Amino acid sequence: MSTHTMKAVRLHEHGGPEVLRYEEVPIPEPGPGEVLIRVHAVGVNPPDWYLRGGLTEMPGEKGARVALPVIPGTDVSGVVEAVAPDVDGFAAGDEVFGMLRFPSFEGSAYAEYVAAPASDLAHKPAGVDHVHAAAVPMAGLTAWQFLIEVGHDHPSPFQQVRHRPTSLDAATTVLVNGAAGGVGHLALQLAKWKGAHVIAVASGAHEAFLRELGADRFIDYTRHRPEDLVHDLDLVLDTVGGPDSSRFLRTLTRGGSLFPVFPGDFDEKEAAKLGVTVSTAQVRSNGAQLAELGRLLDKGTVRVAIDSTFALADARAAHERAARGHIQGKVVLEVA
Repeated sequence: MSTHTMKAVRLHEHGGPEVLRYEEVPIPEPGPGEVLIRVHAVGVNPPDWYLRGGLTEMPGEKGARVALPVIPGTDVSGVVEAVAPDVDGFAAGDEVFGMLRFPSFEGSAYAEYVAAPASDLAHKPAGVDHVHAAAVPMAGLTAWQFLIEVGHDHPSPFQQVRHRPTSLDAATTVLVNGAAGGVGHLALQLAKWKGAHVIAVASGAHEAFLRELGADRFIDYTRHRPEDLVHDLDLVLDTVGGPDSSRFLRTLTRGGSLFPVFPGDFDEKEAAKLGVTVSTAQVRSNGAQLAELGRLLDKGTVRVAIDSTFALADARAAHERAARGHIQGKVVLEVA
């Protein structure tokens, strides 16, 4: 391989996992405010398969349409190779992780090298390897921005008002639906960190895993409808979302909140009558928040679970794994 090219996974057309092509492309040049990262691992996230399937413009991000061919991916962990002259705080040799340029489809993470805005990066926690670090950014920042602190002023494209997290403490009961997935298992741990009582909903295979992460109660949705078993909740974080999310409205106490990660259809009159809030956030890149998450990871307060790893060349198999669902933690690509 010459010094100016690298291996990357690109889409030349939209479609199923088979359209992911592993090929030689030029190494990017870092622009102002950027660093060049030698990538060691890449997190696989829903926007990667939305882009592959044909979504080329992020909701709410006007004019940010993607042209093919494109390198998918946002989440990386790796080592700084070079820094632009105007970058402070990072130097060649530093281990870093981050979610790059989100919300946009310009992360270009499925590659051996990536040019990354320094503001999207944090120093990788020393006690966490690249595979685990690459699993954190999008899932961890989604959980953080929903539950702890939004950290930006952009409302979600699906609502007019800015999302406001609710306060979490020992007096709060939180239900996490889809608790074994990427966002879910990290959100469960952040809620526990804040002292909340947490009910985890997932399929039975994940019970031991979720209890180990601190779930106070577990509901197997294949055996019970959670909305029949719980009431007077302060918060439901629904990481599954979609059309069924409104069934959780009646599980809330007055003044409670339902946070759907994927927007669904809600009857505003019903929510008003019940005295509850429905709110969603759109996750945005944020190096400072990632540094805070990094400290929790370093202390072992929060840990990230890996469902499976695949070589970068096997991105297709990673997408096939994601499509099968029932993921415990995150799917990650390892870059040699």
